[in-house]
Amino acid sequence: MKFAYKFSNLLGAFYRHGNLCFSKDGNSVISPVGNRISVFDLKNNKSETLPVSTTKNISCLGISPDGNLAILIDEDGAAVLVSLVTRAVLHHHHFHSPVHSVSFSPDGKKFVITKENVALMYHAPGRNREFNAFALDKSYYGPFDETTCIDWTDDSKCFAVGSKDMTTWIFGAERWANLIYYSLGGHKDIIVGCFFEKDSLDMYTVSQEGTLCVWESDTELEGLRNGPKYSERKKMEEEKKKREEGEGNKDDDDVEEIIGEDGETRGDVIKGSTDTPKQVEGIKNVRYSQRSKHYFNKAGDFNKLTAAAFHKKTHILVTGFASGAFHLHELPEFDLIHSLSISDQRISTIAMNPTGDWIGFGCSGLGQLLVWEWQSESYVFKQQGHFNNMNSLAYSPDGQYLVTGGDDGKVKVWNTNSGLCFVTFTEHSSSVTNVAFTSSGFVVVSASLDGTVRAFDLHRYRNFRTMTSPRPAQFSSLAVDSSGELVCAGSQDSFEIFLWSMQTGRLLEVLSGHEGPVSNLCFSPVQSVLASVSWDKTVRLWDMLDSWETKETLRLTSDGLAVTYRPDGQELAVASLDGEITFWNPQTGGQAGSIAGRHDLQMGRKETEKITAKQSAKGKSFTSLCYSADGESILAGGQSKFVCIYNIKEHVLMKKFEISCNLSLDAMEEFLDRRKMTEFGSLSLVDEGTGDGDGVELSLPGVKRGDMSSRRFKPEIRVSSLCFSPTGRSWAAASTEGLLIYSLDASLVFDPYDLDMDVTPASIRQQVKKKEWASAILLSFRLNEMPLIREVLEAVPYDQITVVCSSLPDVYVDKLLNFVASTLEKSNHLQFYLSWAQCLLTLHGQKLKNRSGAVLPTVQQLLKSIQRHSDDLSKLCDWNIYNIRYAAALSKQRGMKRTAAESLSDEEEEEEEVAMDSGVRKFFSSA
Repeated sequence: MKFAYKFSNLLGAFYRHGNLCFSKDGNSVISPVGNRISVFDLKNNKSETLPVSTTKNISCLGISPDGNLAILIDEDGAAVLVSLVTRAVLHHHHFHSPVHSVSFSPDGKKFVITKENVALMYHAPGRNREFNAFALDKSYYGPFDETTCIDWTDDSKCFAVGSKDMTTWIFGAERWANLIYYSLGGHKDIIVGCFFEKDSLDMYTVSQEGTLCVWESDTELEGLRNGPKYSERKKMEEEKKKREEGEGNKDDDDVEEIIGEDGETRGDVIKGSTDTPKQVEGIKNVRYSQRSKHYFNKAGDFNKLTAAAFHKKTHILVTGFASGAFHLHELPEFDLIHSLSISDQRISTIAMNPTGDWIGFGCSGLGQLLVWEWQSESYVFKQQGHFNNMNSLAYSPDGQYLVTGGDDGKVKVWNTNSGLCFVTFTEHSSSVTNVAFTSSGFVVVSASLDGTVRAFDLHRYRNFRTMTSPRPAQFSSLAVDSSGELVCAGSQDSFEIFLWSMQTGRLLEVLSGHEGPVSNLCFSPVQSVLASVSWDKTVRLWDMLDSWETKETLRLTSDGLAVTYRPDGQELAVASLDGEITFWNPQTGGQAGSIAGRHDLQMGRKETEKITAKQSAKGKSFTSLCYSADGESILAGGQSKFVCIYNIKEHVLMKKFEISCNLSLDAMEEFLDRRKMTEFGSLSLVDEGTGDGDGVELSLPGVKRGDMSSRRFKPEIRVSSLCFSPTGRSWAAASTEGLLIYSLDASLVFDPYDLDMDVTPASIRQQVKKKEWASAILLSFRLNEMPLIREVLEAVPYDQITVVCSSLPDVYVDKLLNFVASTLEKSNHLQFYLSWAQCLLTLHGQKLKNRSGAVLPTVQQLLKSIQRHSDDLSKLCDWNIYNIRYAAALSKQRGMKRTAAESLSDEEEEEEEVAMDSGVRKFFSSA
């Protein structure tokens, strides 16, 4: 089995914190999800999480105007420059303090970041390789409090910065003689947004108390005059010095040059003040006047304005409020276009696409991401993850869907191809502890702490069966047999196992015997046996054919947490509280081996813990197990940031995957930073408030979930559930950060088979030139380089496919079928690869059936690829059929109208001829 699994996608997390950005074409929205960013394609309805990450949660991001570069800045001010083309990190930089916003200039040559009470302007990275991609150009001072927002003029000559001191500052990006800085007031609260009018210096400023100020400038952008260069200004100052009596009488200026020790220019410093800047002789300074002032809130309404966005071409202003409502106004008249409430949580960020048709909203409280088309008043995109942690997950039999259950009582079904949720079931009233698919793949079963087990139909999207126990019980585990006819759930309070019939929903049996909460259940894939593990340190095997009597009782050394069968049903794996994984033979009841995995967990130390991570690790263990598709390896995860893959035969660790490097989560590091430790504990435990500027709220003592007792609560990193895909090419983990998917990228691994000195790319291509197709295919698989295999395979003529397939040995049949299954999913040559698959299955079907256990993951991968193409093409074909029917009906209707019109004209002509004949006869008769 190969272990080259790489991070593929992040599901269940759509927005966490920071600002949204649209792509250059406006068809994709880029959203920060923790310390990563996800790109949601709104046209093709797909999502992708980039394989780059920051040290902590992203607080703001900026996209270059050409859409090639992105700057990601985390909570501590550490910035990462990312190429959106190659998906690679280009540069790291640290601003040494939290950054509130970042914005590129419209010409893409510079960008500005705001931190503390200063705005820093940098030269934007170019296409050439540079040692320092972030070169500081100027530093702008003026605000007395933290800066909050940025906006540029269309020609990149000036930019505006809003501040918490209720002022807005306008700075010149270049040396302008009549505009160095300008301060605007007029507000009574924090500035949320400041926006320039299109091709103008006129401004709109929006504050948190719900006030809009319209500012008019007496100067156009073309009226800005170039100021003296630094060399000229320095020469003038030296001449002024000579005229003055003494040294050191230099007047203060608004602009200073910072010179480093090596004489290199570090950047200018522009120091603004409340006084009017000096006026250059003969040039009038830019001045602003308040044209009008508008209020969003009605009298007596104190709804806080939390986010704002302005589209310069359409003059549309979008504002979001703490109540979850948003308003659309047309400026400068302030005409209300639309108002709607999209959530009961505060709107954290708003963005508009370049055309101004779509509006993106992010709600950090719910993790919600919405894209609204304001002209048609409809949702383009609406996704929300689980409000609390995910507890469990399960793959569908074909690997196309994933189902998850969370602490918020919701059951969500995800499409693994698009990465989006297409249905959410909200019938449960408490935490969902376990979920499962039936063998058909169209029924989802879930167990909850509310005392119900529910079955959902994926055809009609409804809850068609609800199963309960005779007396109230909290279900902590769930299992469905291979036929999909039996459903069983274990309780954590009554220590019993309840068995229902899926067809009737009736309770069939209550299995008693455990003396502790039933932590996990699993049906044997080949026999009518149910395995249950409990906190009473036992694993019980229940025989369905023998009136559900206990067939075997296996004794553990500690409390049992997880149990799973090998795909062939010949082995049982159990995870216990002491960190061990034990393997049992279900036929004899003997132990086949064990793995001590406690040291592989490598637990970190939480900030609230008084003991070291080494001591804390003694109480940690694996809580989820899953066999690989071939049964040779096992995947284990639990109270740690690591997921481990063990070789079962050798009982050794094969590989560890670090699912997160986000230091915003708790228990990430083994040692705490001693610089933050005091005699009273860690400085990070200081309760500073919610982070939204509302101050410290009341604590809720004893709360474990939801609204935590401390405002500075940091979620702990853990893996609650693991599952291998039926195809074996990917696995998923439900973690604190969301639903992580790791896929097997075969192109990253060089794994030759039966390699020889004569097997080279040149010799393989020589066989292709000789039209020795079978020999070329065999050699290419021996070298096992995917691009070369694809080249050889696509060179085979269509009429030779049957001949080549019939001459392949059995080993290469499996390899070729696996390659066709993986390539078919992304290739455009649909009919070509389907022909290969058809010939392989037709000619070698019986042999493949005899070794079905080995080729089953490949067949499921092939079925998944064919099903996806079938779904895509069926929609297109149905659309074409409906259009053709409509065109035919319309043509037929027009033809009937044309025939009716022609017949009517013929009748009129006949009537005219008859009338003319009668008139002629009358004329001649009178004559």
